[in-house]
Amino acid sequence: MICDETRLLTLTNVGLVRFGEGVATMCATDLADQGVRRVFVVTTPPTLTHCEGMVAALRARGCAVTIWSDLAGEPTLGEFGLALKAAKDFGADAVVGLGGGSAMDVAKLVAALLDGKQDLTDVIGVDRLRGRALPLACIPTTAGTGSEVTPIAILSDEDEELKKGVVSRHLVPDAAYLDPGLTVSMPPAVTAATGLDALTHCIEAYANRFAHPLVDVQALAGIALIAANLECAVYDGSDIAARAAMLRASYYGGLCLGPVNTAAVHALAYPLGGEFHIAHGVANALLLPHVLRFNLDAAPERYAAVAHALGVAPSADARTDALAGIERIVDLSRRCGVEMSMARFGITRDAIPRMATAAMTVTRLLERNPRVVTLDDCSRIYEAAL
Repeated sequence: MICDETRLLTLTNVGLVRFGEGVATMCATDLADQGVRRVFVVTTPPTLTHCEGMVAALRARGCAVTIWSDLAGEPTLGEFGLALKAAKDFGADAVVGLGGGSAMDVAKLVAALLDGKQDLTDVIGVDRLRGRALPLACIPTTAGTGSEVTPIAILSDEDEELKKGVVSRHLVPDAAYLDPGLTVSMPPAVTAATGLDALTHCIEAYANRFAHPLVDVQALAGIALIAANLECAVYDGSDIAARAAMLRASYYGGLCLGPVNTAAVHALAYPLGGEFHIAHGVANALLLPHVLRFNLDAAPERYAAVAHALGVAPSADARTDALAGIERIVDLSRRCGVEMSMARFGITRDAIPRMATAAMTVTRLLERNPRVVTLDDCSRIYEAAL
């Protein structure tokens, strides 16, 4: 059954959310007022300049700051280990993640594991983390992952070529600062990929075996915002209204992930990132229409509602509307410049068996999919996406 309003739902929310241009620097005041004195900032080379105002404000309040920006892309287990060592060597008493999901996910795990009471290998999975060592704030510079409000952190296992997740209420940050001005510098390709990631979050949370009315409203609101604003944000990055709308949509998608989470699209996308290093949002966009077609008959009314949020005019037939919605997603992805064929990324048919095997290990997401997914189903979906 989808959307059982009697189902037990647990919401673990960020304690403080600030939204608006310029709020990033308010993080410094909030941390200093808590008595923090040594702040470890996790970011990436493209977002280093966005740290300047906050770092200056922290230092003006007497706080020592060190910035760690050695992430080459989506974070690996090895890179997390380097960040954790740097934070320990610095003697951090608070952590800030500023950037996309990569920086925020690393920051979340550094804050959680700095005291050494648990190792990363102890906490991979669901609800295995016993607590968080340090205060944590997150500042997104992309509009996609929603990591600033989620209980999830994802790292790539270099040896197994697969992404692994830590899911725990202790990873939900203490504070999130959503400043649309920080997203203006995102290149068009990153804007498209992260926006389609947020769209996938919202769609998969709405059409989900664990869907719930408290989450549905956020999911549908996010879908509508992305449909109305993503293309403008891609092609006119300085449009602050479109940027703010996309940041809101990403936030809504993030709020969906804790209580409901995603499903088969994300499970099948993990091998594309782990083995072929395709950007997470692009991997989701590649697979989204094919998974939705696979799922459609399991929840036609749900997918019709998704289509309506995307702008499809309602008709008398839910399945017809749902199919029209899937075509809208394909069209939006293409208009935003996203390649919709795995072959264009060098993936060949002989990779499908091992990708399908890897995807089937992501049971925490597959169990949420509206339709049961088998190994053969995974293979057929990948075939359709070639």
